[in-house]
Amino acid sequence: MYLVMVVGGWFSICGASYEYETVRWFSPSGRPGSQLIWIGLSFVLIFVVMMLDSNFYSVFANLFYILSVLLLIATIFLAPEIKGSHSWLVLGPVRLQPAEFAKFATALAVAKVMSAHAFRLAKVSNLFIVLALILLPMLCILLQREMGSALVFLAFLFVLYREGMTGYILLAGLCAVTFFVIGMKYSDVMMDATPLGEWIVLSLIQLISMFFVYILQRNLLHTKILLGITAGVALVSYFLSFVMPVDFARVTMGLIAASSLYLIFLSIKHWLWRYLLIVLFAVTSVAFLYSVDYVFNEMLEPHQQMRIKVTLGLADDPGGAGYNVNQSKIAIGSGGVLGKGFLNGTQTKLKYVPEQDSDFIFCTVGEEEGFVGASAVLILFAVFILRLINLAEKQKTAFARIYGYGVASVFFFHLLINIGMVTGITPVIGIPLPFFSYGGSSLLGFTLLLFIFLRLDTARKER
Repeated sequence: MYLVMVVGGWFSICGASYEYETVRWFSPSGRPGSQLIWIGLSFVLIFVVMMLDSNFYSVFANLFYILSVLLLIATIFLAPEIKGSHSWLVLGPVRLQPAEFAKFATALAVAKVMSAHAFRLAKVSNLFIVLALILLPMLCILLQREMGSALVFLAFLFVLYREGMTGYILLAGLCAVTFFVIGMKYSDVMMDATPLGEWIVLSLIQLISMFFVYILQRNLLHTKILLGITAGVALVSYFLSFVMPVDFARVTMGLIAASSLYLIFLSIKHWLWRYLLIVLFAVTSVAFLYSVDYVFNEMLEPHQQMRIKVTLGLADDPGGAGYNVNQSKIAIGSGGVLGKGFLNGTQTKLKYVPEQDSDFIFCTVGEEEGFVGASAVLILFAVFILRLINLAEKQKTAFARIYGYGVASVFFFHLLINIGMVTGITPVIGIPLPFFSYGGSSLLGFTLLLFIFLRLDTARKER
């Protein structure tokens, strides 16, 4: 599968880089020729990885991680500004992106720590250690102003879930995304005296908190009390709105505060510490809601703000932030069922789609190979990722299993976000499609990530 994807990626790069009456497929100065050199280096890297003893990767996992973090820190200060970020080290004619190599190093470090004897993820201190391993490279990459590469490290949360992390943490992450989208999309919509987005999110926080009360303790009495109070206040507020302006968001905020105080009282009275977790969720969610504006306006770059607004339908910028996605959709749609044929795509040949041979390579596949070709690529990736998960489950050591899930999670995250941003489902954050997008750093990084796991799997078969 690796060879099929690499070869398919190279032909896609040829199609995206081809100009009428100009063929530079094998010239080092052209994108296809340059990618061929990186493909050759990746084969050399595969040979080295497969020749090393499988224990080498577990023994030196922490060293790989430390070196990768130091390299990320050095990149912050040494890398020149390229396209608004300081994430590329320029070494003569070669440019390397250390963030791509930090993925395999982080996967190794997480696997090393979590495979230690008597390690239990349910222990809070252990969970914080693993989260620190994941968040440290993320922070370094964010300081390089490279949002897309930093978000990839969130994929390791799927590994933690497989190894016993409570699903409530993933639910909290899903709630954060939902609250952000609703808060942003309806921030300027007013329902009489009530900001609609604020009220919807606060209502969701109250409802989810009551749901947690029932799920965590199975105590129907306490759930009925909270539900009765909520329903009563809601009805009173509704009838009052006919005679006077009512800010339902503030009313809901009061309900959350009252519910939290009631849960704190119950936790102290009955020593039910889980109620405090519900209070923590409610308080954190409210704080997150009211920090959205600050994060959006103060921490994100203007072009990132516009991309999010375009994705959420809050702004229409066909000549700016929305240009890439609009042209990408046109290219994919124009391919029809069977496509226009190799080198016959007009959108890509006329360079309507920026970054069409790197982050937006999938639009070249859609235009030239059509729905059939694009579906084949997606099916190929689906089989590839499922195969990785299957191999991870077969591993005899915790280190190999955890690392295997880390590999599968990173590839899944890249596929999900890249296809999402090319089709306009997710904001454009600059994440390559593995083995298809042009780039030496990404190709070598993905190759290392994959073949270290295949070396560990080979060792399983040798035992």
